[in-house]
Amino acid sequence: MDYKETKAPVSTITYDKEAIEAPTNNIYEAISIIARRANQINGDLKKELLDKLDEFATYNDSLEEVFENKEQIEVSKFYEKLPKATAIAIEEWLAGKVYYRTPEAE
Repeated sequence: MDYKETKAPVSTITYDKEAIEAPTNNIYEAISIIARRANQINGDLKKELLDKLDEFATYNDSLEEVFENKEQIEVSKFYEKLPKATAIAIEEWLAGKVYYRTPEAE
């Protein structure tokens, strides 16, 4: 999924409790599902960032030479400006894009 095109807010906002708990009728279950999705998103973003930063890695034993790579700094700044994983997960939840199931009901 492309998390860079999300409409999630970058800053903290207040959400409607009833809108969040509506799909499950249980706020705690909804928050648990959102938290698991946020962990998945965070893992995906971290893996993507590390893959991009590996392109700039220099395998040198010398600690004397530290190069500042402008492209590496730009990549890092871009990922820092993205919305937090929890904000993305909440937006997906409210849009109905998160699939969940309860094993007890099946």
